Amino acid sequence: MANNVIKETILSMSAQRAPDKTVCPSEIARAMFPQDWRKHMKEVRAAAVELQQAGKVEITQKSEPVDVNNIKGPVRIKFIAPRS
Repeated sequence: MANNVIKETILSMSAQRAPDKTVCPSEIARAMFPQDWRKHMKEVRAAAVELQQAGKVEITQKSEPVDVNNIKGPVRIKFIAPRS
């Protein structure tokens, strides 16, 4: 599946949450690839990192921003609303 489709799904699912809520990368993978979601986790995380670098989401661990070059363990994705 194309990286852009994964990015769109991340943005859509994270934007649907309340402003202070996050989404787990596994939720994205399960929604997109229900039969074999685990094998797509790297793709989802990579797309989330690209979105963070573009300023569209924030990746956190224990509610704190994480260095995307050194992710270890579970993370959460938070939508960043565009500024008008």
